[in-house]
Amino acid sequence: MLLAAIESSGLVASVAFMTEDKLIGEYTTNFKKTHSQTLLPMFDEVVRMTGIRLEDLDAIVVSGGPGSFTGLRIGAATAKGLGLALDKPLISVPTVDALAYNLYGTQQVICPIMDARRSQVYTGLYRFLDSFEVVREQWPSDIRDLTQELNRMGEKVIFLGDGVPVCRHIIEETMNVPFEFAPAHVNRQRGASVAALGAVYYEQGRLQTAAEHKPDYLRKSQAEREREVAERQGEMDKLAAGIVVVER
Repeated sequence: MLLAAIESSGLVASVAFMTEDKLIGEYTTNFKKTHSQTLLPMFDEVVRMTGIRLEDLDAIVVSGGPGSFTGLRIGAATAKGLGLALDKPLISVPTVDALAYNLYGTQQVICPIMDARRSQVYTGLYRFLDSFEVVREQWPSDIRDLTQELNRMGEKVIFLGDGVPVCRHIIEETMNVPFEFAPAHVNRQRGASVAALGAVYYEQGRLQTAAEHKPDYLRKSQAEREREVAERQGEMDKLAAGIVVVER
């Protein structure tokens, strides 16, 4: 089995190539360049340095969301383009699950948090006992609601993700159970983790065609939410002015 993985759900851009038991190559950056500028050159560089033949790939693994709407679309377009060009299936891995997979084997409850702005995060809850366990599937949450749930669980927690620096002060103020923050080398998205979890999915037969793949945003974009608010406000203004709104 030979997999290529693409991670573009946040500021991190990362690509990786992996077999059943070996990470062949990984290229990760975490600075302000658009993924449209970085992903394919990074992909090409790893291919060039390792000598991988793309026709030997068994599948393309992609971080499927949630995350940055633009980043997810770029990652999806890249994966779909490769899948179509190479006639290879895709594997969509939930972004928060892949983040948790960075901490394989840890004993604490793993709580990735991705910044969704205005004290909102994308999160999920995970454990490693005999295997990787999804305690609660990824969902959008207010950070204070999340810490309340973690306090109710009563177990030690380890946090990671780009939501940590944004929400750290709230976590420190509201957490009653023991907690810690993951160190820098494992606290952000990685193509290698997307590939490793993708390998599990591959063995389970969780494949899709390039045409079938769609990012999982978990919620509407800020622009879509603002447009809906404006539309509702416009209807209310019309009603207040005595104008009848006719549904078509």
